[in-house]
Amino acid sequence: MNHRTAFVTGASRGIGRACALALATRGVRVVVAARDVGRLEEAAAEIRAAGGEAWVTAIDMTSADSIREAFSRAVKEFGRVDILVNNAGMTRDGLAMRMKPDDWETVLRTNLTGAFLAIQQVMPAMVRERWGRIINISSVVGEAGNPGQANYVASKAGLIGLTKSLAQELASRSITVNAVAPGFIDTDMTQSLSPQQRDGLLARIPLKRLGRAEDVAAGVCFLASEEAGYITGHVLDINGGMYM
Repeated sequence: MNHRTAFVTGASRGIGRACALALATRGVRVVVAARDVGRLEEAAAEIRAAGGEAWVTAIDMTSADSIREAFSRAVKEFGRVDILVNNAGMTRDGLAMRMKPDDWETVLRTNLTGAFLAIQQVMPAMVRERWGRIINISSVVGEAGNPGQANYVASKAGLIGLTKSLAQELASRSITVNAVAPGFIDTDMTQSLSPQQRDGLLARIPLKRLGRAEDVAAGVCFLASEEAGYITGHVLDINGGMYM
């Protein structure tokens, strides 16, 4: 994967940061993007300390202008983006009956529309090069549902549909489009669980542990590799057996 450039959204922490690090250790130049530039600088420093190449850009996934600017800066720096990891995501949980329209809109705009706009930025160059990897980070709840998360679940299920449509549109150009659906991963998003909630979760996971961000990054790196060139439109479950 040498001399390829990857663009990872939501790369300041958790799964996104782990993906950026793992790709960099495989010789990929990594553009790390998120809102929190301070945290991105830390992630980039970690990548460089391990001998990798990282470049930082701010991005706001709710803003089409911000997305366009971030990608044009990355392309000026590296020529093009070969691998896109759409990982940025947010939650605003609540029961559907009382969910405010703004909480629905913001989650859909960030998690689904933002991912689509990012894909639009990288498609033309991938089509010209006849090579590309687009990897959308969905979620086990996008497949199985989850009460109190109608907005988040709809956005993550939407990413799976988007993945399958684009896989069909782009296959003739040797561009693969896949999704990764993590289960419950030990990140900031799951830190807020109470011990009872955590025990309840573990009871539903055959492997009896939460996943690590590195577990997800390994799957992303495989799908980004040359070896995965015959896999497209696929949803890779990394969930400890929680949903089969």
